[in-house]
Amino acid sequence: MRPDDRSLSRSERERVEQHALALLHKADAWGRIPVPVDDLLDAAKLKVAPYSVFDPRALAAYAIAAGAKAAKTVKRAVGKIFGILDASEEIIHIDDKSTQGKQTFLKLHETGHFQLPHQRKAFRFFEDSKDELDPAIADLFEREANNFATFIMFNGSMFTERAADLALSFASVKKLQRQFKVSLYAALREYTRTHRFPCFALCLELPEFCQISGFTAQVRRIEASEQYDLEFERPQAQSITPRHVLGTLVPFGRRATRPTTFVLTDKAGQPHEFVGEALDTTFNVLIFACPVSAFRT
Repeated sequence: MRPDDRSLSRSERERVEQHALALLHKADAWGRIPVPVDDLLDAAKLKVAPYSVFDPRALAAYAIAAGAKAAKTVKRAVGKIFGILDASEEIIHIDDKSTQGKQTFLKLHETGHFQLPHQRKAFRFFEDSKDELDPAIADLFEREANNFATFIMFNGSMFTERAADLALSFASVKKLQRQFKVSLYAALREYTRTHRFPCFALCLELPEFCQISGFTAQVRRIEASEQYDLEFERPQAQSITPRHVLGTLVPFGRRATRPTTFVLTDKAGQPHEFVGEALDTTFNVLIFACPVSAFRT
């Protein structure tokens, strides 16, 4: 399971959101759905490179323009990350092989690195020196940029407010995803994390055939609403097999799993009937579940 990529203290999150809100207002983007990414980049005075530095052919051109040191840094990054901020040149490099929803997040994530003053100063310093960011600081910067991108992408609380007006279901997640033009993965995480009703979501690696169990799918990420965490324990399994309580939800050999019921026990030991749905996106498997009493189609 991947580590939490968004955790910040309250003061850290508020600071990040203040800068994100300032950019939304500067770009006249507050309340506009989907957010106008190009306007936001213009307001931040950032540009997206006209060619992808992740393309080996472009790497050679970048080496000529930016120098061998910069090209070497980029080459080490290829295959590990999907976006790069060149703070000194005020240019963002995005892997254009990513989906449009993913590219939106990447552009806003890299903008976060640039718009947060302490990060911009650090990036420019380390780009001009032989030193490297301390891993702990680098991890904090990534979590800050993730929160910056999320706040802008979902226009503050607007996504949550619209979700509250819709039925509690995976179908609502898909509807909001289309409205906000983000990835389904991002929409599901935000929907589950901020919903007022108990619900949870899992992102699984694509299931693999297993002679012993039938299949196994590694758990990549778990999200849950605050109300769910108050009433229930989060799933703890590192992988899901047919024997797991969520095993019937995994669409192994099919594209999706229609609403399917199962039973979970709350923290007081009382059983509750849940309903879950799942989708194989070809990149991963996304599962959404909530109590039957709250589920609406």
